[in-house]
Amino acid sequence: MRSRLTAHWYAEPKPCSALAPLSALYGAVVALRRLAYRRGWRARPKLARPVVIVGNLTVGGTGKTPLTLWLAAQLGAAGIAVGILSRGYGRRGGAVRDVTPGDDWRAVGDEPLLIANRSGCPTVVAHDRVAGAQRLIARGAQLILCDDGLQHLRLERAATVIVLDGARGLGNGRLLPAGPLREPAAQLGAGDVLVVNGAPVHPSLASLAARGVLRRMDLVPGAAVALAGGGAPRELASFAAGPVHAVAGIGNPARFFAQLRAAGLTVIEHAFPDHHAFTARELAFGDALPVLMTEKDAVKCAAFAHPSWWYVPVSARFGAADAAALLGTVRARIGGRQPAGS
Repeated sequence: MRSRLTAHWYAEPKPCSALAPLSALYGAVVALRRLAYRRGWRARPKLARPVVIVGNLTVGGTGKTPLTLWLAAQLGAAGIAVGILSRGYGRRGGAVRDVTPGDDWRAVGDEPLLIANRSGCPTVVAHDRVAGAQRLIARGAQLILCDDGLQHLRLERAATVIVLDGARGLGNGRLLPAGPLREPAAQLGAGDVLVVNGAPVHPSLASLAARGVLRRMDLVPGAAVALAGGGAPRELASFAAGPVHAVAGIGNPARFFAQLRAAGLTVIEHAFPDHHAFTARELAFGDALPVLMTEKDAVKCAAFAHPSWWYVPVSARFGAADAAALLGTVRARIGGRQPAGS
């Protein structure tokens, strides 16, 4: 069902859709929520430290987590104590919880565990993002990066970074469930920075590209790391001698498969739903071929890892001009919200 919906969302828009009435109802609810916060009918608590939101308008993966990691590294290198906040999608419970390397992903979520492993920053998951932000502030965070909190309107934000997929864009331009949009496309105007993952080739991004307001990010795969531990990482090109099984339970598995092919690999694709809870049996393909997966999937498979399983970390990369523009905007937006001496 999900794959059929995705194909519908990113196909050429048709004059009408049977789901259009539901999209209209969804849009009315979204508009009413925004109006409630804009008019002050619903409270937005003040926070002692600035929050930078990294979010998207569409359902599915756009590259928010690699961008969050990149921002954490850049801002941390500038001497800012960064804390990272996430809802922890799919985890057990919704209470505020610290995330540390080695945690059970079922308790904290797969993406927050990846972030804690990679960033070294204090990381907190909370259904109530305000409570999570307050926890990070109590732990000494001078700035909070919120990985996917664009629609959590109760959370005050100093800067908003919206991430778009260059190949998928805004899809058919319709709201859920007739299209992939969580919010109307007009909300792009609320973003302080618009980041596009890859070349902005989708027609829905043409006007933004022409105006020069998109900051391009590319996701660069690194050397493969053995899930079972031990041994040096392997360059992707070393897997090119024969086919490999490629496993991806992310928002856009096709992107991962394309990255492997671009490195010269012959790929046998195994796409799973986003945040899929893997079992060892699902990854037993009946042969001795290597299995390559995303880092997000690896945190869920490490407990039953096989010596032939590898994960491929990706990192965000910007050109110098786009990196400077992005960081300059964020620093300007948080400048008046940082404590003295930070």
